[in-house]
Amino acid sequence: MAHDPLSDVLRSVRLRGAVFYYVSYRDDWVAEAPPAREIADAVMPGAEHVIEYHLMAKGEGWAATAGESPVRLSAGDIVMFPRGDAHVMSSAPGMHATPDSADWIFATRDEPRPIALAYHGGVLRPGAPVPVDDARNIVVCGFVGCDLRPFNPLIATLPRLLHLSASGVGEWVRGVLHQAVQESRERRPGSDAVLERASEMVFVDAARRYLETLPEGASGWLAGLRDRHVGRALGAIHAEPARDWTLEALGQEAGLSRSALHERFVRFVGQPPVQYLANWRMQLAAGQLRSGHASVAAIALDVGYESEAAFTRAFKRATGLPPATWRRQQAAQDLRKTMP
Repeated sequence: MAHDPLSDVLRSVRLRGAVFYYVSYRDDWVAEAPPAREIADAVMPGAEHVIEYHLMAKGEGWAATAGESPVRLSAGDIVMFPRGDAHVMSSAPGMHATPDSADWIFATRDEPRPIALAYHGGVLRPGAPVPVDDARNIVVCGFVGCDLRPFNPLIATLPRLLHLSASGVGEWVRGVLHQAVQESRERRPGSDAVLERASEMVFVDAARRYLETLPEGASGWLAGLRDRHVGRALGAIHAEPARDWTLEALGQEAGLSRSALHERFVRFVGQPPVQYLANWRMQLAAGQLRSGHASVAAIALDVGYESEAAFTRAFKRATGLPPATWRRQQAAQDLRKTMP
């Protein structure tokens, strides 16, 4: 596949990351995290969707979320919760913590990151890390924010719990994570930028590794990328989104008949090729509306619509708002993020 739809999507959904908590544990321990949506305004203000991950920097432990089997974590492992589910981190499987108010997360929202935390005897102590040599476990907690609207095909295709073992981490990722841990400890100048990029790179690497390990017969957008025929069709759409694609033309690119491509595309991606094209055009248009000053008419032509009116109708169907109104709303939200 000449074109790279995964990179396209990762760029378009505005990934942004941070490492916020450096957590020390001693003795038996357990900590529960609420759904990411409940703390999103504190950890990543303005993010439409928040993904939490944990790097086991020292020791071993377990991670679990409702409906999934617990997974054991060794030093260097990462566990990620792509859909923002509530979850438990603990020294043994099956443990549950006393419900902990998230008030301290909001109370420390404006404090310099990362924030050191200590769990000892079931008591949370913000700002009181256990010395590294005395801690049984050390966990670096990070967050990645992204957009879900108008169109993000990646999040729904990732599992609710994604375990990334240290043995499968590439050397470059291991180096990035090591640097992130050092930055978390030392708070050197520029640490915030290093930590933000580290979180984004961890997520990108996780998506790639998950794609590489998908079993035969898997479905979803990532599985579609890997399929020889659907992958070609996706590559063609992403390479030329403004082209007047027909099902027949996409079938020629994919090496299938119209009916065969339609059936195979729906089986993997969950929607017909022409609908996917329309959704991807809306995502591209949203990026241009948000980040540039081009007119709505110019953006309409750029993403493949012959008239501003046709584009406006399509955009309103996808987002609930006309393009100009959506642009103003996004600008107002971005301004609020910059205000103290």
